[in-house]
Amino acid sequence: MVIRSKAPLRLGLAGGGTDVAPYSDIYGGAILNATISMYAYATIIPRNDSKIILHSVDKHESYEYPSTEKLPIDGGLDLHKGVHNRVMKDFKPDKIPPFDLYTYVDAPPGSGLGTSSTLTVAILGAFAEWFQLPLGEYDMASLAYDIERVDLQMAGGKQDQYAATFGGVNFMEFKKDNVIVNPLRIRSDYMNELAHNLVLYYTETSRLSSQIIETQSSNVLEKKEDSIEAMHKLKEQSLMMKEALLKGHLDEIGRILDFGWQHKKNMATDISNSFIDEIYQTAMDAGATGGKISGAGGGGFMIFYCPLMTRNSVIEALQEKYGGQAKRYDYVVNGLKTWSVNEK
Repeated sequence: MVIRSKAPLRLGLAGGGTDVAPYSDIYGGAILNATISMYAYATIIPRNDSKIILHSVDKHESYEYPSTEKLPIDGGLDLHKGVHNRVMKDFKPDKIPPFDLYTYVDAPPGSGLGTSSTLTVAILGAFAEWFQLPLGEYDMASLAYDIERVDLQMAGGKQDQYAATFGGVNFMEFKKDNVIVNPLRIRSDYMNELAHNLVLYYTETSRLSSQIIETQSSNVLEKKEDSIEAMHKLKEQSLMMKEALLKGHLDEIGRILDFGWQHKKNMATDISNSFIDEIYQTAMDAGATGGKISGAGGGGFMIFYCPLMTRNSVIEALQEKYGGQAKRYDYVVNGLKTWSVNEK
């Protein structure tokens, strides 16, 4: 038997960072995101011996262990181990099964597309398919969040697990112990135009998002007014983006992105830097009307709204000056998918 899963990566279009505690616990957060045709994949193949072997195909890493209920959390594919350990703990199968677990992600770590959380959802989905675990969408996303944030103590927000599980374009609301996912019914021609005009540009840099997120959280705890006010503005941005997409006011999206970007930079240090600022200004000079860094900031992918026929001029200006690459993508409506087949 071969058990497989895939979960989509996401673009955070507005409100990014307001899903991170303690801001979301104190003030409530709101985010608008959309899943795209880039994925995290997981495959489980049961073994006939007493070994557990973990493989990250894209990172070229493999680790072998004896079949056991709890694998060591030691920095080697900890997401894989964290999911295994939690499934064994919570659902207690009759015997600890030996298996190979293979994973692959269509974007590199630290790229700002929610890779770590999406991979966690994909791995958890594969185990759920294998053991036929009774997990609905909210259960799946919540458990994936707990594995990352509680079990593995990885800093971050909540949007990525829910985006990967539910899929589609969603307006998400975050409160202390509650997440509400509101799917948005947006006309297909609006989404096609958005995919055409919203350039996804990889800076060929990465960042450790946990450091930025920890600073952001500390700023809230220390009641730093500039940072908190910036998060309030990002929450306001999510409502602006929601209205623009639903009504088809696509010419406003660049301005809304720029509004959020100018405030996002005040949430924490290292969200932007001179290199990112130069890239942003180059895109704007070439015809973009707004943009932002994807994810927590510091590097990875950036997005730019390029109306009418400015897309190519923006891409050419960026690649001529900085290299990097523009990634083609489409929006996808489906979230986590799992399946199994009998193959020898």
